[in-house]
Amino acid sequence: MSFEVINPESLGKPSGWSNGMLAPAGSRVLFVAGQTGTDTSGDVVSADFVEQFDRALERVLAVVHDAGGTAENVGRMTVYVTDIAAYRSSLRALGSAYRARMGYHFPAMALVQVTSLVHPDARVEIEATAAI
Repeated sequence: MSFEVINPESLGKPSGWSNGMLAPAGSRVLFVAGQTGTDTSGDVVSADFVEQFDRALERVLAVVHDAGGTAENVGRMTVYVTDIAAYRSSLRALGSAYRARMGYHFPAMALVQVTSLVHPDARVEIEATAAI
């Protein structure tokens, strides 16, 4: 499965994401619900921002894998955070956690700061769209 990466020169060079990902003809679309850093009982695994990000991404990829895909099938991700300063101060560790799960595959992404998430202890939520 290979997306065609769409990065118009007029937008400048992206770093850590792609501006557009065109799925190949005939692929099926998988919409992955927002996932937080919780365990199977619904408890947040840690108060640590990076650990929550890593667990949320792990949960997203569990859905993708269960549908027959891999990280490379993810074409879009939206990351919701309750603390943009924590995100910015954790970029190196977040990059390591991201690459451990996604490699050097960079889908179209958005990062949004929100005031809160449904789980009161959640600091990160990730939703995604994959083409399988």
